[in-house]
Amino acid sequence: MRADTTGRGRLALALALAATLLVTGFAPAAGSSSGGPSSAGSSPDGAPGRPAHPPRPVAAYDFEHPVPGDRARERDRGRSGTTIELVNGGARSRVTDDERPGRVLRTRQISPATASSDDWKAGVYGPQRVPTLRAFNGARQTTVMGWFRMSGDNNPAPNSNTPDPDDRYQAIGLAGILSGTSQGHDVRALLELITVEGEMKVVALGRRLDGGSSQTFAADADWRRILPPDTWVSLAATFDFDTGTMALYRDGRALPGRHIVAGDPWEVAGPPEPDAASPTDPRGIKIGGSYPQNTQEGNPCDCRMDDLMFFDRALTPAEIMSQYRRTRG
Repeated sequence: MRADTTGRGRLALALALAATLLVTGFAPAAGSSSGGPSSAGSSPDGAPGRPAHPPRPVAAYDFEHPVPGDRARERDRGRSGTTIELVNGGARSRVTDDERPGRVLRTRQISPATASSDDWKAGVYGPQRVPTLRAFNGARQTTVMGWFRMSGDNNPAPNSNTPDPDDRYQAIGLAGILSGTSQGHDVRALLELITVEGEMKVVALGRRLDGGSSQTFAADADWRRILPPDTWVSLAATFDFDTGTMALYRDGRALPGRHIVAGDPWEVAGPPEPDAASPTDPRGIKIGGSYPQNTQEGNPCDCRMDDLMFFDRALTPAEIMSQYRRTRG
């Protein structure tokens, strides 16, 4: 009888764990959360070099979990507990979409002709930094990923900070982690579109040192082929501050591209080793444009977004494909 009771207890525990994973949508973290690569084990089928469990993000947002009593703020589904604000749009920026389950985030420019602070975007900003994002303090690697749908023909948006009605922004902000000294624009790791050598490109843009130079990895393909209008696409960017390299992925597969800045903009050459990001907590997260503290506008995205995730290590190609398959709905 005792053995039967123990067996039933183990079965109940296993069912409870499975239910928890289904509800949260994110599996337990694999390996260390210190910023370096997690220890690799074997997958259930015995394939070497693959983690036994998919990694859990530091911060993750599916826009299905508002703060109780405040639908203008979104709870973190990752391990850090970093709540973000749906700036200006509030609850109205949680919209349904025929191709994604539940609700998604809507970001957009509101006043194209005048300098203002009313664009719909999201994020968090702390002038004394955001302690819950400490996993990115001195991190050797980072990954930013999510689902994006470019809306209509309004990207890039008119530049509301200049008087010229024909002037447009030179970038379209998707999602990123701010640096430790950011004014709301400068980043440590960012997915965005930016003008490279006169042509708009999908890029990963990273800055290892606060106040230091950034490096850009630009996809070769035309940005409209990577992000066709009104089409949901999964994008991911990985950042390795020790090797000075980045990579981009679309729908789980690597995008051909190149690093744009010549030389050593991240200052990784020479001792000491290993190289890591500045030992400072980020000042926040920006989504759909710059300045999450809502003091001004910059690089707004006329977009819908879903399942945004921020990791403190560079996911492997197999892990990125796994996350893509898990979140494609």
